[in-house]
Amino acid sequence: MTNLAMNLVNTTELHADRPAIRLGDAVLNYGQFEQATQLVAALFHKHGVGPGDRVALMLPNVPHFALLYYGALRIGAVVVPMNPLLKEREVSYHLSDSGAKLLFVWTGFDQAGEAGAALAGAEAIVVDPATWPGLLAGLAPVAEVIDSAAGDTAVILYTSGTTGKPKGAELTHANIARNVEICADELIFLTEEDVLFGGLPLFHVFGQTASLNASVYAGACLTLLPKFDPQGALETVQRDRVTVFEGVPTMFTVLASYPDRESYDTTSLRVCVSGGAALPVEVLGAFEAAYTCIVLEGYGLSETSPVVAINRLDQRRAGSIGLPVSGVDVRIVDESSVDVAVGDIGELIVRGHNVMKAYWGKPEETEKAIPDGWFRTGDLAKHDEDGFLYIVDRKKDLIIRSGYNVYPREVEEVLYEHPAVAEAAVIGFPHAEFGDEIAAVVALKPGSEVAASELREFVKERLAAYKYPRVVEIVAALPKGATGKILKREITLTTV
Repeated sequence: MTNLAMNLVNTTELHADRPAIRLGDAVLNYGQFEQATQLVAALFHKHGVGPGDRVALMLPNVPHFALLYYGALRIGAVVVPMNPLLKEREVSYHLSDSGAKLLFVWTGFDQAGEAGAALAGAEAIVVDPATWPGLLAGLAPVAEVIDSAAGDTAVILYTSGTTGKPKGAELTHANIARNVEICADELIFLTEEDVLFGGLPLFHVFGQTASLNASVYAGACLTLLPKFDPQGALETVQRDRVTVFEGVPTMFTVLASYPDRESYDTTSLRVCVSGGAALPVEVLGAFEAAYTCIVLEGYGLSETSPVVAINRLDQRRAGSIGLPVSGVDVRIVDESSVDVAVGDIGELIVRGHNVMKAYWGKPEETEKAIPDGWFRTGDLAKHDEDGFLYIVDRKKDLIIRSGYNVYPREVEEVLYEHPAVAEAAVIGFPHAEFGDEIAAVVALKPGSEVAASELREFVKERLAAYKYPRVVEIVAALPKGATGKILKREITLTTV
């Protein structure tokens, strides 16, 4: 049986009494985890959810995310994970586009969740620890696991190009299951004795595959941290004797320079994994020196389940994203799809068991991304004589702030909604703490007046907190090319 939920069933048979998920002092063992997902499956059935139906989860890193995730997979439903910071209009778009009939939203985020669900004509259920037992009371556990086919969609992860609205990458049960096996068995060698740091967002592909699903597959324990901060992370590592730390570069940057780091016992760490953005070589060196633990940098995307390449414990090079994982082929090609020479720069393209099924409901976008079986990443890369890969530049215009992808077009569209704005361009600039920071450069309509701070607040009210521009500059005109297209590369910020 291919259904990803079988990993939980199989692990429970072997390790029912071992800790599965921890949040602070609260611990759920595998037997309790499995029993809870059977009740959650019944809850989905109660609300009319069946195989192929989409259900959305808008929760932070709490055990309930895992229960809902595996409960949905168990009955053959498709999970649509969503950032709990999304605002009403964003929630509505995700639900409408995916056709999700049901949204589970964590308490505290329910205002935007319920409002967005109402706009999309979906039902919203607020998840609150106080009322959660009542939702499951009186339900008959669903022990059966639907026999999903390998090519059936398990998860729809929303991602964007630099144009248009977010697209839903359909990842199949086989896509994720194989990537999980590779993470656990070939890259970080997980066993039931391991404790994984759960600070990566579970709604994101990195946290889902390498943290939640990999730990379930191996019978390891995932200790959750709902919101990352260095003190909380170090306290978690010390308290729970974390052995595997997975994070984005900003986490490693903050921890490497955290002044009180020597007050914590982090000797349990055996390996760290970095992804989500490029890890500066100096940060890698500083972190390894501070914590005496190897950091393996890797590379992946939502569309590739996500792991494409990674450094290995016995094969690694600073500044590289490592070597392709088993069963995944990569090429670096020029604009004619001809392979470039060693050391030359081209686009990284990927083929293998990890490549998504399609963009949900967007056949033309799918054909553009995978015209010949090779997925076009849009990332510029090079390789050395030993096959190690190096990312040279990111997708055009993409901003990665604290590990979150911010797509300028989405922010620009909101700016254009302001009645005073004539033109807008959103760009990123380097930031020591966040990796990238967001700036908006705006030209106003004739006779209009508006303060930069007002424009910043205008966007802040309409988009998730990590997306709004911290810097807004108002200019007379934006630089343009012969066709009238705004030339972002010619924009110079004056206040940073």
